[in-house]
Formats: sequence, C-alpha cells, structure tokens
Amino acid sequence: MDCLGFLDGQTTNPSLIAKNPELKEKLGSGEKLSSEDINNFYKKVVQEISAMIPQGSVSVEVYADANTAKDDMLNQAREMNTWIPNAHIKLPITKAGLEAAEILVGQGVRVNMTLCFSQEQGAAVYAATRGAEKGDVFLSPFIGRLDDRGENGMSFIESICQMFSSGDGHVELLAASIRNYEHLKYCLALGVDIATVPFKILKEWADDGLTIPAGNYSYDKRDMKDIPFEKVDLNKNWFKYNIQHDLTDAGLEKFVSDWNSLITK
Repeated sequence: MDCLGFLDGQTTNPSLIAKNPELKEKLGSGEKLSSEDINNFYKKVVQEISAMIPQGSVSVEVYADANTAKDDMLNQAREMNTWIPNAHIKLPITKAGLEAAEILVGQGVRVNMTLCFSQEQGAAVYAATRGAEKGDVFLSPFIGRLDDRGENGMSFIESICQMFSSGDGHVELLAASIRNYEHLKYCLALGVDIATVPFKILKEWADDGLTIPAGNYSYDKRDMKDIPFEKVDLNKNWFKYNIQHDLTDAGLEKFVSDWNSLITK
C-alpha cells in the first residue's frame, strides 16, 4: 500500500478465500482437497497477512451456517485465535454466534460480528459484548448488499452511528461491503471507526489526496429508499432483540456454499 502509506488491517471470509489465485490453481490442476486441507490453506494465508501487518488486525471467519451450534463456533474460534496474535474472530449474528461472542470476549478473544443488516442486530451485539474493551469488538454492517435491493445502505450506517452515540463506545463500527468511492467518502464524513475497502477504491482516495470530507457532506442516494431510524434501547439483554434478517441468512448460505465448493475429496 505504498500509495497510502498504511494498512491497518485485513478482513477475510470463505468467499474471499475461494477466490485466492493459489488455491484456484491447485483446484484447476486437479488436486483433490479435503476440508482439513482448505482449513490449513486458510491458516497459511492468514499467517502471511498477519506477518505483513503485525500491528494491525486480521479478521478470521468461522465456518457457520444458520444452524451451527455455539460450541462448534467456540471450538473453531479458539483454534483460529491461536493462528496469529492479532486476530478478530468473525462470528455471524445468530443466536449461537451471540452466545459464542459473549463467552469469547469474557476470555479475552477479540471478535468481529458480521453480516449485520438491522439496528436490532447491532444492539444485540452491543448487549452481548457489554464490558469489553474498545478495540475488542467490531460490528460489520454491509452497505452494498442493502444497495443491491434498492435500500440506501448508507442510511443504515447513519442509523447505527446515531444508535451507538448513546452507548459506551465498546463496539467499533466497521463499514463493510463498500462498493464505490461515494460510500467511503460518506463513511469518512460520518466518522465511522473502520471501513473495509477494496484496493481500487482506496487508490481512488489516495489519488484524491486522502481527503476527509466535511461533516456536511451530501451523499447522493440516487433512487434508493432510506432505511428509517428506529429508537432502540441498548440496555436490554441481547436475547430480547429480533436478530433475524433475510440478508444475514443469505450471506451465511453464500459463505458456506463457497467454502464447500473448494472441498473435492
């Protein structure tokens, strides 16, 4: 990242690993890979990334679908957390994922709660990880996937920022699924804690002088429909919130499908 002068972290997930050129070459040559082989390859990639950014964070995702049990997630999370010293373990916002997160943060494991599409999901993450230190918990709302169905994903980011403004700050907002420079610019204007951004867009920002837009930045939502802000109480127990969302379910199915497509023996 010479054009930027920094790289603070890297996120990974099963779909991204499935696109890895080295892995695609192995499969293309006819090499047969087991689930253990794929997991070992994932570990190697994560360790290579970690060595490049030892002061940063690398998010590593457990294999989970909507039915994966808490104990299975815990076993994976604890193992993955031994791979590198700078991991955030990615868990889905499901009942089991939140149960696992509550236990893990109490044991000093850092987490990244992924596939967030509603304020109640965000509030549940806040409640399940209450007491964690700042930097230990990321929340990843996905902007582009809301845009894809005509909903203004940036209005959701606005709402999450507003909702968390009344909290203690222990959950950091990691804006994910950024698809264009306008997404990034508005995240910067809103003061979002972290953003996971494709290289092409980061380079566009660098070429623009790494400008930080003013707080009154006007985001063009085009013809997309705003997602209304909901007044959500952050002080309830996490299991009191409605955490179901069809895009979370679809995202989990996609990750599992991409991972399983790599297993050939």
